[in-house]
Amino acid sequence: MTGKSEGKDMTEREDNIDRKQGIERVLRMTTDNDIKFIKLWFTDILGMLKSFTITVKELEGALDEGMGFDGSSIEGFARIDESDMIALPDPDTFQILPWIHRQNAVARMFCDIMLPGGEPFQGDPRYILKKNLKRATNMGYTFYVGPELEYFYFQDAKGTVLLDQGGYFDMTTQDAAIDLRRETVIALEKMGIGVEYSHHEAAPSQHEIDMRYADALTMADNVMTYRLVVKQIALSHNIHATFMPKPIYGINGSGMHVHQSLFQNGRNAFFDENSPYNLSQIAKYYIAGLMKHAPEITAVTNQWVNSYKRLVPGYEAPVYISWARRNRADLIRVPGYKPGRENATRVELRSPDPACNPYLAFSVLLAAGLEGMEKKYDLPDPLEENVYNMSEKERQERGIETLPSSLLEAIQLTEKSDLVRKVLGDHLFEAFIKNKKIEWDQYRTQVTEYEIDKYLPTL
Repeated sequence: MTGKSEGKDMTEREDNIDRKQGIERVLRMTTDNDIKFIKLWFTDILGMLKSFTITVKELEGALDEGMGFDGSSIEGFARIDESDMIALPDPDTFQILPWIHRQNAVARMFCDIMLPGGEPFQGDPRYILKKNLKRATNMGYTFYVGPELEYFYFQDAKGTVLLDQGGYFDMTTQDAAIDLRRETVIALEKMGIGVEYSHHEAAPSQHEIDMRYADALTMADNVMTYRLVVKQIALSHNIHATFMPKPIYGINGSGMHVHQSLFQNGRNAFFDENSPYNLSQIAKYYIAGLMKHAPEITAVTNQWVNSYKRLVPGYEAPVYISWARRNRADLIRVPGYKPGRENATRVELRSPDPACNPYLAFSVLLAAGLEGMEKKYDLPDPLEENVYNMSEKERQERGIETLPSSLLEAIQLTEKSDLVRKVLGDHLFEAFIKNKKIEWDQYRTQVTEYEIDKYLPTL
């Protein structure tokens, strides 16, 4: 008991020292760069970015004690009678916003949401991810992710007028989006976010910028920043960028393929040079966990009514729960191993979309994988043939299940999930389910243009 207590005290002291050093660094950078304002960022349960701004004179107090705000108007946070919240900035997330003139320089920091007594708020998505990452840390692992977020450029936010007719990796001399992507990459890198690739995606006016992989908390912050930067740079050119999963009928929607790996003592725990596919037993258990729990976590990774317009056969988005090495029709793909690049061994989950809450999405993905590891789930054989070409009977004979086909089905599965409730905690779990049920009810009672066009003339 004494040893554990001393170890905990030592960790707390180290954290306090790290935070103190971080605060000193932020104050120094603020002075050196003549920062005038600081935006404090956090998200609601749906992953919508929230922000309020303080002046530089308030910064030191905010870093020491946080800034109070009314949480009753934030989706999923608190009732009016328990609305007082504290936003405590994380000094490690301090970055200058590159699109604002340096004479009026503005920086931002992500915040952890606290209750007035100083304890973490159980409805804060960033806290939820931290809590789940601690579980992995206690098992000796660091969770790394590398999401690929696809998005569309349209002429404005009122419709889906395309900027181009390009396809995968296409480039034309008149491709205005090349400049948009270039400016976006520059802005991201100025904010400390490494970028590996940028390119045209498969659908007309669809694009992708791939961030360099990072630990899950850093990446969740990066995803929130990425979405804002893409939209901000587009807006500066009077263009609208959207991460809506399926904005146009009949062409590919936008996904967020999430590459995942676990490291232990600086080594990739997913790699085994003597195993088929070079996958360790840990990796196989992890994949099996993702597959088993995929249906019940889909409401989190694909949280909008529109998400299920993308998850249909024929548009590269996965529908069937299977895994393979090369086949991109499967839910899970294991990219091929390159000798000398053991650390690149990873698992790619292809179902999430870029409009999810990344803090919650990464939380449920990690939890599903760890569940497979702890309970030693059996991994079925890989499916290298195209599952879409199979008959329904063949899929049933091979035990190939499907993801939920609608938000309603996804909600019903999630509502029964002990895993998701444990991951999100009672407060956020119940608020999330309630919100999604309201969204479904609003959707199902709408009279759509499709119904007007189809039924009004004849019925």
